[in-house]
Amino acid sequence: MSDERTRVLLVDDHNLVRAGVRRIIESQPGFGVVGEVGDGEQALRAVETLPVDVVVLDLTMPNMDGFEVLRRAKELRPAVRILVLSMHANAQYVTRAVREGADGYLLKDSAVQELVAALEAVMDGKAYYSPSVQQELSNALRAGSALGRPRDLLTDRELDVLKLVARGLSTKEIAASLDISPRTVDSHRANLMRKLGLKSIALLTQFALSEGLLETP
Repeated sequence: MSDERTRVLLVDDHNLVRAGVRRIIESQPGFGVVGEVGDGEQALRAVETLPVDVVVLDLTMPNMDGFEVLRRAKELRPAVRILVLSMHANAQYVTRAVREGADGYLLKDSAVQELVAALEAVMDGKAYYSPSVQQELSNALRAGSALGRPRDLLTDRELDVLKLVARGLSTKEIAASLDISPRTVDSHRANLMRKLGLKSIALLTQFALSEGLLETP
């Protein structure tokens, strides 16, 4: 497999689902599957050891559910993109997945038509949601749900980084404070800017203040 291909890890406890998704991915010249696993613990080991660009992840699995895999995979390798592939379309599932770090959310019954477009979108730094998922989120927002709060899109670790960025700490200082690498700090900061649509440290600081994440000087 060429190094120029997008390297995909499949995580689903159903062999037939993985086989179908693999066929779709490997029919495209720009993508290749580097591994497939059937439970959450195996998924984390694969994320840590394989050269993975994007994980296609089910949410319902044995040993560890997909939400926990999401959170821990993003802590292990923040730059890895994660595309949820699920049968659940309701807003609670979607928003929790996004909060834990999902870059996109695709329904299994839409995989044949949308999988490649979804993979291309998340690898380009964009979010991707199946149309029915978008409708669920829209309904929740119109109902006045707290799901519309931008900070709810952030993981706990991203919030930690945001607070320290807003306090004026350097990348090295943040890395030392959270016991992570400077490169991981940079990845978290990039994810913060992408999710919040903010383009500068000053705007991140203003957002943190507006959300009450640190005391006003």
